Amino acid sequence: MPGSLEGQYIRLEVINGKNIQVPSFRIPAGIFVFIKLDSIRRWKSTTQVLSSDHAVAWGDTLTILPDASPKLSLEIRVSFELGRMLGHGKVIGKVKTSWKELLDHGDEPFDLSFPSIDGICPSLTLKAAPAHAHGHNDGALLNSIAECEIARRTDAGHTRFSKYTRNKSGVSHLKGAVNYFQWVVAQCPVDHPDRAAALTNLAWARLRGYIRKDLQDIDSTTSLFHDALALRPQSHPDHPLALYYLTEALNWRYNDRGTTADIRKCAQLYHELLPLCAEGTYLRSIAVGENGVDCMIRKCNNLPTDASDEDIHLRRIVLEFCPLGHQYRPRALSELAWALGMHFNQHGGIDDLDESMQLDREAISLCLEGHSDRARYLNDLAFLLTSRFNHQGKSHDLDEAISLIEEALRMRPVGHKFRHISLDSLGQALFTRFDQYSDINDVNRAISLYREALTLNPPGHPSRDGKLHNFALALKVRYDKLYATEDLDEAIDMFRESLRLQQLDNPERHRTLYSLSAALCSRFMQTEQNEDFDEAIDLCQDSLAALAPLHPDRCFNYMRLQEAYLSRYRMQYNPTDLAPAVENFRFGSKHPTQGFPFRIKTALRWVEEAEDYQHESTLEAYQLCLELFDKHVMTRSSITSRRNAATAFCGAQSLAVDGASCAIRHNDPKRAVELEEQGRGQQWSLAARLRTPLEDLESASLPLAHKLEELSKRLSDAQASAGSAEGAAADWAAVEYRRVTEQWEAGVAEIRDLQGFSRFLLPPSYKELQAAALHGPVIILIASKYSCHALIVPTSGQPYHVPFSPLALADLEMLKNDFAKAIRQASRMGPQEPRTALIVLLRKIWDVIILPIVKVLQHDLKLPCRSRIWLCPTAAFTTIPLHAAHPFRPKADGHGRELCLEDLYICSYTPTLSALIRSRQLMKHHASPSFVAIGQSQPGAGQGEELLAIDSELELPRERVHSKLCNVTHGCILLVTAKQDREQPYNSHFAMKDSPLTLLDIMENNAPQAEFAFLSACHTAAGDEETPDEVIHLAAGLQFSGFKSVIGTLWVVDDDVAKHVVEAFYGEIFKDLKEGDHDMDCTKAASALNHATYAVKKIVPLEQRIVFIHIGV
Repeated sequence: MPGSLEGQYIRLEVINGKNIQVPSFRIPAGIFVFIKLDSIRRWKSTTQVLSSDHAVAWGDTLTILPDASPKLSLEIRVSFELGRMLGHGKVIGKVKTSWKELLDHGDEPFDLSFPSIDGICPSLTLKAAPAHAHGHNDGALLNSIAECEIARRTDAGHTRFSKYTRNKSGVSHLKGAVNYFQWVVAQCPVDHPDRAAALTNLAWARLRGYIRKDLQDIDSTTSLFHDALALRPQSHPDHPLALYYLTEALNWRYNDRGTTADIRKCAQLYHELLPLCAEGTYLRSIAVGENGVDCMIRKCNNLPTDASDEDIHLRRIVLEFCPLGHQYRPRALSELAWALGMHFNQHGGIDDLDESMQLDREAISLCLEGHSDRARYLNDLAFLLTSRFNHQGKSHDLDEAISLIEEALRMRPVGHKFRHISLDSLGQALFTRFDQYSDINDVNRAISLYREALTLNPPGHPSRDGKLHNFALALKVRYDKLYATEDLDEAIDMFRESLRLQQLDNPERHRTLYSLSAALCSRFMQTEQNEDFDEAIDLCQDSLAALAPLHPDRCFNYMRLQEAYLSRYRMQYNPTDLAPAVENFRFGSKHPTQGFPFRIKTALRWVEEAEDYQHESTLEAYQLCLELFDKHVMTRSSITSRRNAATAFCGAQSLAVDGASCAIRHNDPKRAVELEEQGRGQQWSLAARLRTPLEDLESASLPLAHKLEELSKRLSDAQASAGSAEGAAADWAAVEYRRVTEQWEAGVAEIRDLQGFSRFLLPPSYKELQAAALHGPVIILIASKYSCHALIVPTSGQPYHVPFSPLALADLEMLKNDFAKAIRQASRMGPQEPRTALIVLLRKIWDVIILPIVKVLQHDLKLPCRSRIWLCPTAAFTTIPLHAAHPFRPKADGHGRELCLEDLYICSYTPTLSALIRSRQLMKHHASPSFVAIGQSQPGAGQGEELLAIDSELELPRERVHSKLCNVTHGCILLVTAKQDREQPYNSHFAMKDSPLTLLDIMENNAPQAEFAFLSACHTAAGDEETPDEVIHLAAGLQFSGFKSVIGTLWVVDDDVAKHVVEAFYGEIFKDLKEGDHDMDCTKAASALNHATYAVKKIVPLEQRIVFIHIGV
């Protein structure tokens, strides 16, 4: 610009800076521009944060009258404080120029370059132009920088430190810098505003000296950073930098010492730091870079997992640093999953296990086939699935685990460095399957896999102790199966070697201790050497001492202890051994953190041993078994899975009747009724919980009633979702089901706090069950391997006990089979042929079973003739037509024939006492009944044979029912083919034209206003082979869905002959209805059936008369 600048104001705008480099490895708090106008006047821009692309934006303006000095100096300086600045900052670029040169660029922005730093030239974007003097005041725009000794020495320290960082051998510069910074710290006491800055300057210089190995003391350096952070709380502008500096010190100390606490603290600091670092800033780019968070993630992922709460918290922090798409996310998922899995093993929390499986499934999904870590994650998930199988007993978990490990093993061929891990894992899974299903091929293959794995872990290998333990365990179990002494001896040797290799603080040592104890106990049974017994007890005690009181594995020690004491008791019959055996049964069965399957197996074993030795704890063991079953089955999210859970335990099918038999033998008939009801109706009771009538609760607490109603609906929906899901979706659905279940149980607990509701939804007491006998006694027939009995529950008072002394369970089984054979024979006979075999069997029922009951009814209860009675058969009794018991002989005086049961009383059946009570409660929902008759003469393909007589059977009720058909079914007649599935009873169905109507379909329907159903179909009241005490059949399903009164059939119905029974039944039940009278009384169905079978006895064969039974009110 030509001419003189005298008297001319100039406006200088500092717009931005680019390529700003900081050569001292220290992250700047901010960058500012410093202009020296002359020997007195100075100007400083605002301090702005450096961006990740090494740029700074200012937009600051200086208006100056330059005539006193046409020259000026521009500097780019680093500030290590965003708040109050200590010193004048570090100069990283300096250039001298003149106002004339600046004005030569006209009124356009231009770049002013600075000398190169590490090959890169920083620059400033400026704009200079003449300005008017009006409105500008130099004094307001210019700042005089006051010098002080603290600032001077700080600047000198930065200068010396810069020389040190540029010179590899400049230790003297480092010492000079440290001396300056130490002097400044000494001048800044605790309450001095510059103390945090002074501490940081000193700490950073010492840290760089430590990194270059010119200084040794990292601890005091780390303490300086700690102190500086304490002086810069969260609200302080330099808090983020203080966090970062401390992470650097901790990181370097961890590199040299490997102290886990340092890297854990580092992760926590990064977790606090990153939300404070704005996107695009230089600090954030360094913090999240390869040497920042990513470096910390790698180090954390390599830490040993200890399953502590602190460790799990760390793993969660690391996972937060690894969003979807991050290279370390699969590993972070896996590490958290493993920590949660270990936490489950130590504490038994199923939520930990479910979450860990979800995490591992995601890790696998992120590692496609060929990924180097996929085999590891497959192995980990398989381990978790096996753990859940052991805890919950879901067989599909074990099947999936084996499939996953076999895939992992294929990815680790011979020679792969991790092949031994997959071999060992597959061996464990097969061993677990052998323990469940006893297929000797599984344990043989497991032993083969363990041998190969052990050869890959020779002496000195860190994993050898674990392989020895697992191998020995398989050998010991094979010995238990085959009694090969060499297996037991080899197992003991391997257990001892494993124990020698394990450190005392090894978290798995307790397992080797109790496993060796079990092997020594087995050898004691063989050799009777007391040394083995004593050592076995000591080992178990040592194992228990190593475990926390709630550690799940304590159960295995209790199991080993009871086995040891029982083994010696069997040899020496010393009562002092039986008492501790029972006590350890009690401990194992009640241990709260172990899964229900193991506790149930322990309790069942307790029952078995207590029965064998007639111990006083037998009844306690039965009660505990039933309680555990109830809790275990409730964890299952579908009706079919509950049945599968109930049938998975050997010996559990007869638990209810055996418990009732035990109570009877202990002279406690009330308890016998309670135990029988609790076990017999378990499946129905669990399903009925979500349909509990709430009228009484509504009167006590309407909000709680509405809350439970809503929770019941949500639980029902969650149950449906869980039942239809598979794989990972099934895991999520199961978690949701359990979450809602916990809320539902909490709601029930809240209700039990109300006055009068303390037993809400608990197994009913005898007093509550006695309501079933309101309109007539209920006769429970108990078929146990220990004894067979009948219990008669009267309207009031104690139950009456009727022993069947000469009758054993084997006799009942034979009687049941003889009946099935006699019915098949009768079906092939002509209508007029005598049913001799059937008559003999019915006479036997009368003499052995029914006559003793009738005597009590007549002589003790004084029950009038033609009164109602209800039969509640169990086990083998369920398939015997008890209602048809008949003496088939003349009276002793020769006058007429002896009366049969149906001559004396009106017989009905009930699956359980609770079912009968529930049906009576639902009578409150009585409405004017409509009536529907459904006939399906031609069922769908493959569902059964054509029924030719249906049209005539449908005409019978049509002639007698005066009300018109309507949409809501309160009365129902089903004239269709039915099939009872003995293996999967919930698949039992009525054959309809389009698709089968299954028992599950029926149970999902809730029809509280339904009254009566007549099932003129085959096998509608025949039970389940696997759970005979549950009475899972179509007729019971209709009763559960809301029908109060149901007529079903025990075996195949002859359609042509049975129509006579149907006609007589309808004629009787409708005979008193008048024109326009729509109220059919469903409580008269039993009496009408009794009349019908009597009326047709001359034209209908015996087996077709007694096929029909009445269930319900």
